Order: sequence, then structure tokens, then C-alpha cells
Amino acid sequence: MDRQKIQAILSAFLAAVFYSMSIPISKVLLRTVGPTTMAALLYLGAGIGIGILSLCSRKDRERSERLTKKDLPFAVGMIVLDIAAPILLMLGIVHGSSANASLLGNFEITATTVIALLVYKEVVSGRLWLAIALITLSSILLSFEGTDSLRFSYGSLYVLLATVCWGFENNCTRNISSKNTFEIVVLKGVFSGLGSLVIALILKEKMPGIGQAALAMLLGFLAYGLSIFLYIRAQRTLGAAKTSAYYAAAPFVGAFLSFVFLKEPLSWRYIAALAIMLAGSALVVADTLIRQHEHLHVHTFTHTHDGSTHTHTVTHAHTHSHYVTDSRHGHRHSSKELEGLPGSRHSS
Repeated sequence: MDRQKIQAILSAFLAAVFYSMSIPISKVLLRTVGPTTMAALLYLGAGIGIGILSLCSRKDRERSERLTKKDLPFAVGMIVLDIAAPILLMLGIVHGSSANASLLGNFEITATTVIALLVYKEVVSGRLWLAIALITLSSILLSFEGTDSLRFSYGSLYVLLATVCWGFENNCTRNISSKNTFEIVVLKGVFSGLGSLVIALILKEKMPGIGQAALAMLLGFLAYGLSIFLYIRAQRTLGAAKTSAYYAAAPFVGAFLSFVFLKEPLSWRYIAALAIMLAGSALVVADTLIRQHEHLHVHTFTHTHDGSTHTHTVTHAHTHSHYVTDSRHGHRHSSKELEGLPGSRHSS
């Protein structure tokens, strides 16, 4: 394995680890920082940090198109949803466990896929439908506080609402995903962060001290901003499918960190949900790596009839599945597909 590929794999895993840090560390910071303020600081840290990185990456900024007026509705939709989603997530972390929130984040896959199916008429494979069913079942197990009283957990409800918002946001972002990535991330971070900050001021949440604010913004830069940056770097070498597969470890790393550092207890319900979620995530990875491609075959043959020579061209197409090792291949897709792992906030 060459050095460039090893660095790309490490970048993909680091992207997953950085993002997985966000929930357990946020749980600690939320003891003294309001949820809306926390969401604002996380996104501001991501936007400002990536803005600084973009100044050092002139080639990246020149490689793709800038956003135009035509992209404005999708950009606004993306920003509004990125204001709502992290606030809901922070509320979910406050009212529930960090480990539950980490795993429930996978429901974003279900939300993104269903929205893509309804709005963009995406073709959803049987494998992905099964993955959605397993992830939904796991989410249901994680969402009830006990079998004796089927009471829905408010923390889980907030996290699920956050994933639905991010599902819509992913489908807004996909419409501008061919544009400059750094510009998109800076817009997300700065304007979503400022929007959340305005809401926090309206709600009269107590503002944190300089040290806590700096720590929250640093977490935002690492968990959102730098995670996206590393993801993009890995994708250039590994391709979209393989990078998404490595990144799929993020929710489980987050859950592990919650148990180790926050000492959150294990329950039979959580263990069952974890096993089902692992199976669903594995199917998503498989569906990401195995693509349906349509191959167009052209056959030309010549024959002589009635003293004349005739040339005939016969064209036919067929589809088959095979593993994709790099996104830079020359096949024509038989259906529209989301870039990377369905539901990934890094798909832009």
C-alpha cells in the first residue's frame, strides 16, 4: 500500500474520530453552556476555522465554481436547517444520554434517503431498504425509556428531529455540491452559527466565559470543520464510496467514548439496539460500495445481400453490480445517486 493511500485512510478515520468527539464533549460543556449557545459556538468555530484554512488553500478555492444567485434558495435552506438541527441535537444531549445520541445520529441516513426518494425520485435498492428498516428498529429501541411504560424519551425525540432536519439539509446541499466546498462550509458555519446566536440572545441564555466559548469553538472546528476538511482530503485518493465506509465508524466511536469517559451505564436495550444498528450500518456501507452501472455495448457487423454490402450497428445495454474502488471511473450510472454515504453531512 502506497504512502498516499495510507495517509488518506488515516484522514478518513481521523475525520470520523473528530466528529465522534462532538457529542460526548458537548455533553460535558452543556453543563454550563446553554444548548442554543453551544450550537452557535460549534458552527461558528467550524466556519471561522475552515475560512482560515481556505485562505491557505488557494488551489482548492480556484478548482471549483463559486455559488451564484441561482444557488441562493438551496444555500438559504441549508443555513436555516443548519440552525435548527444542532440546537435540537444539543437539546437531545441535555435530556438524554450521549451514547444514545451518537447512535441515533444514524437515523439521518433514513431521513436523507426517504426525502431523496420522495423529492428527487431516487432509486433505493432492496439492500438499502433493509438497512433503513434495521436503523429505524434500532432507533425505536433507543427512543423508549423502558418496557414497563412505553414513554417516549424527550432526548431521543430531539435527536431524531435533528436528523430529519439534517436529512432535508443534505438534500439542499446536494443541489450545490459541485460548487466550492470551502465556500459552502464557511457559509454553513458562519451564518448558521450567527443565526443560533441570535436565537440564544432572544431566549436570554447565559453567555459562557471566554475560556468555555473558546473551547466550544475549538470543538466545532475539530468536530465539524476539520472533520470535513480531512474527509475531503481522503476522498480525493480513496473515492467517495470508500471514504464513506471508513467514516461510518463515527457513531460507534462516539458511543464508545461516552461509555469510557462519561461512565454511562449499559442496558440490555442499548446492547440490542447497538447490534441492530451495526447490522444496518454494515448494509449501508455495502450499498455504498456496490453500485449499479449501465454499460452500453455497440456491435457492428457487415454482410453482403443482393450484391450490396450492408453494415449494421446493434446497441444494447445491461446492468450488473461490481465493487467500486475509486469514484473516478468512466461508467454511466443507471440511476441518480447521492454522493458518498447516504445521510452524511460530508457529502458536500
